[in-house]
Amino acid sequence: MKEGGSMREDLLQFIWRKCYFNQSHLFTEEGEAVQVVSPGQWNTGQGPDFHNARIRIGGFLYEGSVELHVAASDWNRHGHQGDIHYQDVILHVVWEDDGGPRDFPTLVLQPYVSKLLLEQYEKWMSCQLFVPCAAQLGRVEEPVWIRWKEQLLYQRLLRRTQQIRGWLDANQQHWEEVTWWLMARSMGMPVNGPVFEAIARSCSFRLLARYRDEPHLNKALLLGQAGLLEDPALQDEYRFLRLRHRLKPVQQSLLFKGIRPAHAPVLRLAQLAELFSTGEGWFARIKEAASPADLNAGLLVQGVGEEMRRGLVVNAFIPLLFAYGELREERAYQEKALRWLLEEKPEKNAIITQWQRLGVSMKTAADSQSLLELKKSYCGARKCLDCAIGQALLGRTGTVASRPLGA
Repeated sequence: MKEGGSMREDLLQFIWRKCYFNQSHLFTEEGEAVQVVSPGQWNTGQGPDFHNARIRIGGFLYEGSVELHVAASDWNRHGHQGDIHYQDVILHVVWEDDGGPRDFPTLVLQPYVSKLLLEQYEKWMSCQLFVPCAAQLGRVEEPVWIRWKEQLLYQRLLRRTQQIRGWLDANQQHWEEVTWWLMARSMGMPVNGPVFEAIARSCSFRLLARYRDEPHLNKALLLGQAGLLEDPALQDEYRFLRLRHRLKPVQQSLLFKGIRPAHAPVLRLAQLAELFSTGEGWFARIKEAASPADLNAGLLVQGVGEEMRRGLVVNAFIPLLFAYGELREERAYQEKALRWLLEEKPEKNAIITQWQRLGVSMKTAADSQSLLELKKSYCGARKCLDCAIGQALLGRTGTVASRPLGA
């Protein structure tokens, strides 16, 4: 952060939480020595930023809350005066003192923070690269990567679980229906996933099950709902089925530009119709299968290659297994889902290719899924302060200074 730049409150909280400041010669604005025994527990809810802090001020040990602001005057600006939630504040930590309250000690943190840390953070926030810290990834130790990827994978699976929970609440807990939606979405990826899901929702599991033994009718239904029917015979079949079941064609537009022939929507929808007709119910088979290989017989549809099969396993079958175990509190299904991710090879897509070019280790689908989550939820959103990689790299710069800057 350049001289005169604006400090962000989330960065200030991060610096305090990690104690990335010189702690040898801290003094309040009132001239009393400060020793941070414990910065406290970060509070993301109502009230002060940190609870249960232990701070020695002027030789006396205080226990209570710490509130942080960029400017001292933010205390009144944020309406904390008279608020009972802030009665136990023992220290007001600010970046600059512009005349805030003096009911308790005030510590201006700016002189004690490494300029290297601030400059590094500013570079990341303005960086337009795929990953802001790309040039420094080689400095991160492998144990940090391992622990973080495990957390990212669990976070991704829990997020998918919440999505599946919502779908189940909306369709009376019909797991086979949700499986159908997820399979369709996976077959539409990388660019047409949402539209394929909409097409699957417009042709319910129960409807398609009526014509399971007549795959050409399911093909007519899916292509017709997508507005892609060209075969005159199938057009006649679709018109009849559309009237009979009072269907409304999907209005969302499919994308065709830049899509490889193997990913063409017409081909994918035809394959999806055939996949539906290969058995009684995919969810039952997924639950019973010991490994992804046990499902291969049902995936032997013309044109469904290894990459597409892996996409179905990773993006549909495994999230379903994990969600089922999480929502039913049956740990065995969650463990099976995680085991399958370790058995599958990494996915192939543009984001994964970028990570590989940066030299990030990737051996299994568990790795690729965790890195997709890292890009989506942290790198793309510039949430470097919440990322274990960003924290580790900032920690290197945050502990550089051995004395107050400017001293």
